[in-house]
Amino acid sequence: MTKLLLRALAGETLPTPPIWMMRQAGRYLPEYRATRAKAGDFLSLCYNPELATEVTLQPIRRYGFDAAILFADILLLPQALGADLWFVTGEGPRLSTITGPDGMRGMKGKDDIHDHLAPVYETVRTLSQELPDETTLIGFAGAPWTVATYMIAGRGTPDQGPAHALREGDPETFGALIDLLTTSTIEYLSMQIEAGAEVVKLFDSWAGSLKGDAFQRFALEPAKRIITELKARHPGIPVIAFPREAGDGYVGFAKATGADCLAVDNSVSAPWAAEHLQPDSCVQGNLASRHMVTGGQDLIDETRAIVEAFRGGPHIFNLGHGITPDADPENVALMIETVRSA
Repeated sequence: MTKLLLRALAGETLPTPPIWMMRQAGRYLPEYRATRAKAGDFLSLCYNPELATEVTLQPIRRYGFDAAILFADILLLPQALGADLWFVTGEGPRLSTITGPDGMRGMKGKDDIHDHLAPVYETVRTLSQELPDETTLIGFAGAPWTVATYMIAGRGTPDQGPAHALREGDPETFGALIDLLTTSTIEYLSMQIEAGAEVVKLFDSWAGSLKGDAFQRFALEPAKRIITELKARHPGIPVIAFPREAGDGYVGFAKATGADCLAVDNSVSAPWAAEHLQPDSCVQGNLASRHMVTGGQDLIDETRAIVEAFRGGPHIFNLGHGITPDADPENVALMIETVRSA
């Protein structure tokens, strides 16, 4: 029988939706923390195929999710392109910045990334052999706009202000960066698919800060280019798009880009998404991550309400964003039990 997640992505309405969780391999799990300590630091974990495979498998062993997502980071691609990347404990990633044409001249080409990313492809190959037969393997990358915001600011920012400033003040440099990231993301995801990824997901975590024509040009159009080329190279490959906090921009996004599934955050309601998005594609989401911390009857009630709202079409149950480090592993088990008994 075809895997549940692939059936949902093909447009099938299932009696029980498949389940996985963004950041399901992560700091809320004691076994992850132990493996991370063994690796020494976050980037060493990402680039160690044996340990990256182990942390990807941990939540599958513990919970029996219907999908595993490759353990990596969206900023490995800019590092492969030549950016300096490091992580500051308790604060997150730092990168060398691109603030004008000089920064772009230091970047490698789209075909020069694969040696650097070879450990990631090895992790995908290993996972494709070690995952249970019923578990789907998801590869992923950051969308060009979101990755660009980090490359321009050198870190995460609350409003993506530096990226917006470059977009408006130096459109030539900004456009060149978006184009490089778009073509490089195609190569990166294509290699993940060749290594064994059965689905790929495009994370545009900061899409919501793009408004109007800018959303069309720098969120929707790059996603369309990436998805169109991936499907040309790999016919039948399902793609999940996640333009987070797009609001009304979610409407028509799957149809316009060719995405098979639209992941939605919890700033939109499940009934709204079922009405406006599910007629076009499978929908993934969208339980608020805070429920993994607080648990209790609110978790049960909201989980049931989401399952019920999406019952009339193809649905993958997930959070509206990644699970947080302070989540209680028992609440994850409660969520899964609730979905599968709803």
